[in-house]
Amino acid sequence: MEVTVNARQSPADTEVCDVREALDLVADKWSLYVVSNLNDGPRRFNELKRAVQGVSQRMLTVTLRRLERDGILTRTVHEVMPPHVTYRLTPLGTSLLHAAAPLIAWSSDHLAEIASARAEHDRSQGLESPTVGARS
Repeated sequence: MEVTVNARQSPADTEVCDVREALDLVADKWSLYVVSNLNDGPRRFNELKRAVQGVSQRMLTVTLRRLERDGILTRTVHEVMPPHVTYRLTPLGTSLLHAAAPLIAWSSDHLAEIASARAEHDRSQGLESPTVGARS
């Protein structure tokens, strides 16, 4: 693959931009949540919608399309009556889930500490503190 490099941009800068773009794939609010919910096999849209609490229908659609475009999951249309669609992790998606599993576990293990730190910080600032996981 040939890469055109801006005269002001070194190949290392280009690589950093590429890495940042790859990290953006998982750094958004919903991608890892969706990927982790596909761990046990294919799911239909409404199953994902119920499992990924707080996501809007539009945001789930955008997230699924982006993950499909990036090769993380596949979308399969089943020609049955009534027709339905399922989403499944690709091998690339499965490797992403394995890489992200420690981060997901860390998040789960430290929810109480994060909530406590937020509450203390907000108290010190004279603010009301919503709970961890509360939607803003």
